[in-house]
Amino acid sequence: MTTYETTTVDETQAVAQALGKLVQPGDVICLAGDLGAGKTTFTQGLAKGLGIEEPVSSPTFTIIKEYDDGRVPLYHMDIYRLAEAAVQEDLGYEDYFYGAGVSVIEWSEYLAELLPEDRLVITIRNREDGGRTLTFASTGPVAAARLKELSESCPTSH
Repeated sequence: MTTYETTTVDETQAVAQALGKLVQPGDVICLAGDLGAGKTTFTQGLAKGLGIEEPVSSPTFTIIKEYDDGRVPLYHMDIYRLAEAAVQEDLGYEDYFYGAGVSVIEWSEYLAELLPEDRLVITIRNREDGGRTLTFASTGPVAAARLKELSESCPTSH
C-alpha cells in the first residue's frame, strides 16, 4: 500500500497525471471515496497523463464516457446511480475491463463481482485541513507493478 498526502487540487492531479503516464491497456483502476472526495478530479489528472486534451467530467448520468484521443483510451465509469443494480445492467463492462484502454471506475464496489482480480484500488479521503489522502492498493501483479512504478516516479509518497 502507498499513501500520498496532497494539499491542493493541482497536487492531487499531479499524482494522477504521473499514474496516467504509466498505465497500459487493460489496466483497471477503482476509485473509492465519499461524494465530493475528488474521484473525478483524480480522473482528470489521469487523463492529462494519458495525453487526453478533451475536458473530463463525471459520467454520473451517462454511466460510461470514452476518451479516445490520448496515448491509451480512457473508459471513465461512474456506477453511483446504478448502485446495487449495476451488476444486472448489461453495459458491456467486461469489454471495457479487458479492452484496449484503461478503465477508471467510480463507485466500483457496486461491481465487485464483475471486476478483474488484478486491479489498482485508490481510496480518496478529504482531510479537515482541505487536503486529500490518496491510498493506493494493488490486488494483483500488474497493479502491483504499476504501483511500484508510480512510487519510483512520484516522490511525494509516504
